[in-house]
Amino acid sequence: MGIDVIIGIIMFLSFVGMIWYCVKGLNLMVGFALMATFWTVLSLLGNLLNPTTVMEGKSLIDVLTYVYADGPAGYAKSILVNVFFGAFFGRILVDTGIAATLIRKVVELGGDKPRITMALVCIVTAIIFMSMTGIGPVISIAVIVLPILLSLGVPSPVALFSFMGSIMAGIFANVVNFNQFQTIYAGFEPAAESYTYNDYFRIGMLCMIVALVVVLIVANLSMSKGVSHGWAVSSASVREDAPVISWISVILPVLGVVLFKVPIILGFCLSGVYALLTTGKLKGSYGGVCQILAKLFTEGAIDVAPMVGFLLTLAMFNNAAAFAAPYFTSILGGFIPRTAITLCIAFAVLTPLGFFRGPMNLVGCGTAILAVVIAILPGAPVAFLYPLFAITTIAPQHLDITQSWVAWGFGYTKVSAKDYMKMSIPAGWIVGIICCAAVYVMYGGLM
Repeated sequence: MGIDVIIGIIMFLSFVGMIWYCVKGLNLMVGFALMATFWTVLSLLGNLLNPTTVMEGKSLIDVLTYVYADGPAGYAKSILVNVFFGAFFGRILVDTGIAATLIRKVVELGGDKPRITMALVCIVTAIIFMSMTGIGPVISIAVIVLPILLSLGVPSPVALFSFMGSIMAGIFANVVNFNQFQTIYAGFEPAAESYTYNDYFRIGMLCMIVALVVVLIVANLSMSKGVSHGWAVSSASVREDAPVISWISVILPVLGVVLFKVPIILGFCLSGVYALLTTGKLKGSYGGVCQILAKLFTEGAIDVAPMVGFLLTLAMFNNAAAFAAPYFTSILGGFIPRTAITLCIAFAVLTPLGFFRGPMNLVGCGTAILAVVIAILPGAPVAFLYPLFAITTIAPQHLDITQSWVAWGFGYTKVSAKDYMKMSIPAGWIVGIICCAAVYVMYGGLM
């Protein structure tokens, strides 16, 4: 047994250990920093005993710099700014009352029919989260949506699942999340830098629609009969409606990118200013307006601060995975599919491994698998592979009990993880199967 295989087995066992770590709900920021260090040490040891091409010409300091400096720095340049401005825009939608108004209007449209109201609320929530991001906006919308669904007689597990599922659907077309996954991919395949949101938009929107339909079907099948009755919203949740003219601000960032190719940060800023102007929130002195904007940006930054710390250590792990790829290839290379149809089937079947930050999840252990796949299939079309990894990341992750806002939802609704997962895991898997099939139909010919 060669040294590469031995180190590969040790890395694989640590990989399994990391999955267990994630399932236990332990601190992900610290966990990925530790994994990055462990894999870097093993890669350096392996290269010392049997040099690899990925470390050829690199000194110890070069390797450490690539993992601990270049990784977070590269992520900060291309992602963190987008995350902060996306959270800033999310805070604007919450504080101006635009998001809450849209939710209340669709509830009025649905009346006292729980299934129709649930469907309308899920559709609007998905549209809202095409632009919004961060646990703060999620909770701000949840405390409006969940009491309404519960008061309509929707069982609490179904209410929680349908709301979280609609967020998952919206994330498929979310601009900030696209940039996040694109940066992870580009760390292993530079060609991904030229792959834009416009290139992804068609499959992203299709997956969003598929996810919404699947979530609503599963939710309706899970509902008991005869739940329709009157409802009331507590006075604490009622506030003045935002003007109709302001409602379009929810999708303005996406429209700006898709129709006019506006840089996303500028799109968030312009859409935010439009939302503030049309809701009358920019009144007062120049100093007062500046204070409002600073407050909203600060609150948005607080919303995503834990995620930012996690993303920085994830960037270290991603770069360490690049050095670990040869060792994973030595033990897994023979199992990686090499044709479009077998890749799509494999991703569809293995979608559940994206739960618990598992090996099919890019915002988890999946970066190691991405590194191996790219090493085995150099030059594979980004337009084909990117959507596959996005599907097995988004569908499981945003229904997952390790997701921060899902964990919050358990405490808020008193729903058990078991009751929730009876719906979330089958739904995530079904979404993965259908969307992977769509990727094959739309982009399989590129392989």
